[in-house]
Amino acid sequence: MPVPSPLPGADAAYPITLPDGSPHRGTVYLKNVIDHPRFEVGEFTYASDFDPPEDWATRLAPYLFPFSQEKLTIGKYCQIAHGVRFIGSSANHATDGISTFPFAVFNPETMLGYQPDTRDMMIGHDVWIGYGAMILPGARIGNGVIVGAGAVVRGTVPDYAVVTGNPAQVVKMRFAPEEIAALTALGWWDWPPEVVAAARPALEAGDIAALQKCAPA
Repeated sequence: MPVPSPLPGADAAYPITLPDGSPHRGTVYLKNVIDHPRFEVGEFTYASDFDPPEDWATRLAPYLFPFSQEKLTIGKYCQIAHGVRFIGSSANHATDGISTFPFAVFNPETMLGYQPDTRDMMIGHDVWIGYGAMILPGARIGNGVIVGAGAVVRGTVPDYAVVTGNPAQVVKMRFAPEEIAALTALGWWDWPPEVVAAARPALEAGDIAALQKCAPA
């Protein structure tokens, strides 16, 4: 059986080529189109949008500014659908006073130092975030998670969970605990691309035993 072809190189901006040979500009490898000091993304993670923006960082994380104190980290091989938004903690107002009005942001002398919430957002590897999902400040989403369309995610989502709804709730786990432990130990997303390509049949079949045999020595 021939070895499946690898994905387009990790340095590609537009990894999908249409039948007429033109690049599909509505899908990008984010690592290669984002230049933002507070936005970190792994190789082969892609985002899609029916109205492709010039500034993908601002489209996906509109409240994440270059001077923000929090950071958005997204792992490798993630899949981000149209309409997904990451609401950074820079968007939050102080809630411990009588008023939540952000008086400080209207004064240039105090604007930059004012950020009541500084929690980071961390998205693991091989996470599928469905159409229109919203990820809230401080969210930590584990590896292999599926976020349903329109879900509003806060807090911690365990590895290989499926979450849906508002607020998002775990509706099922994709694998048994021992299988999740085995997948975590394998960390296939860190393998060389050519090894991942060879392991594609096991990845697509959900065959953990076969995937273990593909692991580099």
